[in-house]
Amino acid sequence: MRQDNEGYQDDGEQGSTLSQRQDLYDYPWDKSSLKSIPMDLTQFKELDDHASTVNVKNNVKKLVNVLLQKAHSDLEKVRAIWMWTCHHIEYDVEGYHNKVPSEATDALQSGKSACGGYAGLFEEMCSLAGIQCKQLSGFAKGFQYKPGKVFEGKTNHVWNAVYLEGRWHLLDNTWGSGCVDDSCSKFTFRYNEFYFLTHPALFINDHFPEDHSWQLLKQTLSLQQFERNVWYKSAFYSVGLTGTSTATSVIETENGKATVFIESHSPTLFLCKLNGANEHCFMNLQRNGMTLEVYPQEVGTHSLDIFAKPSRSKEENYSHVVEYSLVCQSVDKSFCLPKPLIQPVGPSWQSEEKGILGASPASPIVHTDDGRCVVTFTRSRDLDLFATLDSEASSTSEDLRRRHIWTTRQDAHVELKIQLPHAGTFALHIWAKKASDPGNSHCALSYLLSCPNKSVLWPVFPQSYTNWEDAFELVAPVAGVLPANRDVTFKLKLPGVDEVSVECGNSRRLTLSEDGFWEGTCSISGGPRVTVMISKNGSHSFWALLDYKVESH
Repeated sequence: MRQDNEGYQDDGEQGSTLSQRQDLYDYPWDKSSLKSIPMDLTQFKELDDHASTVNVKNNVKKLVNVLLQKAHSDLEKVRAIWMWTCHHIEYDVEGYHNKVPSEATDALQSGKSACGGYAGLFEEMCSLAGIQCKQLSGFAKGFQYKPGKVFEGKTNHVWNAVYLEGRWHLLDNTWGSGCVDDSCSKFTFRYNEFYFLTHPALFINDHFPEDHSWQLLKQTLSLQQFERNVWYKSAFYSVGLTGTSTATSVIETENGKATVFIESHSPTLFLCKLNGANEHCFMNLQRNGMTLEVYPQEVGTHSLDIFAKPSRSKEENYSHVVEYSLVCQSVDKSFCLPKPLIQPVGPSWQSEEKGILGASPASPIVHTDDGRCVVTFTRSRDLDLFATLDSEASSTSEDLRRRHIWTTRQDAHVELKIQLPHAGTFALHIWAKKASDPGNSHCALSYLLSCPNKSVLWPVFPQSYTNWEDAFELVAPVAGVLPANRDVTFKLKLPGVDEVSVECGNSRRLTLSEDGFWEGTCSISGGPRVTVMISKNGSHSFWALLDYKVESH
């Protein structure tokens, strides 16, 4: 996962006071461009390729002259210098730990530096190119930052401002070059476009200048506001996210629950971790984002991390986009998410992409007082599916829990009847795959089923065999356990079947009614099982279709 580095520097030169004529930017961000200058990055491709491969390190003047061979406008000059420094200067982790001052000349010759060297070299190269540039020092939310951190004492980072097209713009080539690991012992080159001419309303998210006017905002933020605001990591915006419902870095639970909504431009996939584990989080996707509910099971302060990637991304890894400090003052013991629950929960664009269309209910949580519920949807063509009922707290075996779901298929329409074995919370998972695909099924849709009624004790549905077809329909009896010494009415719709019999100690033939149902009443006695048998295709042989148990005395 991505972790931006923080370059520590104490001797960075502070830029002069900003001109009062400078055009300033609105805050908060207007959700338009990530940049302070509108630009098409594809137009820089030739320039970027040239700048990133220039190999001159013995003379800064010669380096700038070679870089500018492909640069014509001031913007292109700044871009060339930016690309070279981001691809050729390595963050000096050893110098950082040893508190070695970083200078521009050392950065060029050694190819290593902390943030002061990055910013100083950038300023010198811009000066040689005829571009106004300043170094800015301040506080940054980077390496080792934790939500709620209070910034005090000496500033910890240096970056630059450049003057282009009649106004000042912000950039950070230290963070544009790559990242360090959690212990700041290893640097990895990983170019980050986000910190090139970043929109000031976004730059202030993790860069707080000592001179507040260099925020370049019409209404400047105080240091306390900067500390309080959540840190949207650069990946937050590059993934296509635009904001959250909770803009403070520390959030408190209400009645044992915290809720966060994240807004996105387009369908996005998310992962959530509470204290590093995939549990106690309940996630529901929308086309414009995601709603997350968190239910900590202990009072105290917790770490909530959210990861994301675009839905069309072929990358396996998710990017770390935002982190909260979650303060829980009370635990809701009445609501506990089952560990097997697969996220996200509830119908969404993702379940539709996986072939589950128009699912009902629309809510991800199904509350049932009598322990019964129905889920319906339309399946896409050539889709095989089955459902499971999962709960780590249930004493009912996995195989038996599956028999608490009865699936009826009529062409593309699918209906799931669920009768819970007892009270509690269960995860209903619908697994699917294209019949033509050789691989395993994947979870296409999840629901959370909740039943508080402790008197609920539904039996299983009857055992169905491979002869059960999609067009078949069971009307009665739906309980898989039948009372002994009772008359029981059977009613089934079985298109294409020639004969139906019920074996219950003796054989009882069902008759076909005018409306297409096989019906009949059987006296249940004389054995532990009852089996529904069918014959079809003109054969006089019978095959088992359904199996019931009989209650023992």
